[in-house]
Amino acid sequence: MFIWPLLSVTIFLPLFGSIVILLIREDEKSSNNIKWAALCTSIGTFILSCLIWLFFDSSISSYQLVEKYKWFDDFNFYYHIGVDGISLFMILLSTFLTPFCILASWDSIKKRIKEYMVAFLLLETFMIGMFSSVDILLFYIFFEAVLIPMFIIIGVWGGERRIYASFKFFLYTLLGSVLMLIAIIFIYQYTNIMNIEKLQGNFFPFKVQFWLWLAFFASFAVKIPMWPFHTWLPDAHVEAPTAGSVILAGVLLKMGGYGFIRFSLGMLPLASEFFLPLIYILSIIAIVYTSFVALAQTDIKKLIAYSSVAHMGIVTIGIFVANQQGVEGAMIQMISHGIVSAALFLCVGVIYDRAHSREIAFYGGLVNRMPLYAASFMIFTLASVGLPGTSGFIGEFLTIIGAFKINIYLAFFVASGIILSAVYMLYLYKRIIFGTLTNEKIKDILDLNIREKIIMVSLIAVVLLIGIYPNLFLDPMRLPIETLIENYDNANAK
Repeated sequence: MFIWPLLSVTIFLPLFGSIVILLIREDEKSSNNIKWAALCTSIGTFILSCLIWLFFDSSISSYQLVEKYKWFDDFNFYYHIGVDGISLFMILLSTFLTPFCILASWDSIKKRIKEYMVAFLLLETFMIGMFSSVDILLFYIFFEAVLIPMFIIIGVWGGERRIYASFKFFLYTLLGSVLMLIAIIFIYQYTNIMNIEKLQGNFFPFKVQFWLWLAFFASFAVKIPMWPFHTWLPDAHVEAPTAGSVILAGVLLKMGGYGFIRFSLGMLPLASEFFLPLIYILSIIAIVYTSFVALAQTDIKKLIAYSSVAHMGIVTIGIFVANQQGVEGAMIQMISHGIVSAALFLCVGVIYDRAHSREIAFYGGLVNRMPLYAASFMIFTLASVGLPGTSGFIGEFLTIIGAFKINIYLAFFVASGIILSAVYMLYLYKRIIFGTLTNEKIKDILDLNIREKIIMVSLIAVVLLIGIYPNLFLDPMRLPIETLIENYDNANAK
């Protein structure tokens, strides 16, 4: 269909933009040029990703826009990329959120602006590349490369404990990834296949799947993150700049869920079936325990960070119930959480930029001074708790249906997570927005500016679009998920 490699151009346009930015001389007058170059590059990348969606054929379950070039003559390694209905919206999520990260940093980042923008554009290239990879080694390279710019973003532009948080984030994720590399090397030695699509199904005996599953689990459980591997997340969120929290919650957590779908369910169905009780127990603990931990927080960012762990617990249950509704629900929940959690962190950034505090007790009565902000925050809060008509409802509803088909008690715990999320999110909203504005330091606080209005309106539009017209997002992923579930059921029926 295309005479030019659309997917590769989408992947590497941010890299090209970062090179252009590096060539811009940095001084007080050129800082705006750097910001505009980064913004235009990220918007251009999003437009290209929309073209991928526009020309995507939902009637095909396999990869589309495939590009394949051999790396080494002596090895079976390829630069092999493509997109299917599962990876399509992960790519779109990455390209959609990146421009908002740059806009959110427009005035708040004062030092090393050039390096900051380059880090975000490199991060975008690595994220798109990872979700586009069909070669398992290429996937691993992009998967690991994501750590580098994120580590720098937290470590250089973060808060007071940024060094501690960045190293904790890096070491936790790197440790699990070492085991994944060992598993990839074994897969290549065992099958001489590096193609993710060809490896889908029951290629390995159970004993081999057992150890491979644990190796991949070590990496993806940390990334998503599952309880008890989640302890790096609150520190990373609290110390990261606003845009860092946006991309961390919006996209990087989804890498774990995407990995579970591609590798655990897709390649290791027998081991996935065996480890179902473990996944269910850890997910239920994540949903219930971290919801109560979120309720006890005094820092707004920490509360939202713990809520992410609870929501990802719902995602992992949706994935591993391994039926159509469950996996579709998990996918929509990942997309929704990517948008909503990003929006909530941006809302925190709005008031932090003005008052320089994230303490819940510092605020109260903001509706009196910031009605537009209060309305935006309310929509994202309701989406987070799964109000019908918002994106949060679709994913959670499908996941409950998928869980109910497996076990009624499992469905009960998924539903309990929704109830608990309503408790801590509405309690947070009440304390920040309603009441009397008594703090003298915020009596003159200003409402949303034009840049912030653009961000909020765009995010609200997507939240409502998914909630009102979910089939726009469900249709492209339906066939790939059907194929995945069919392979899984056939493997476990033998």
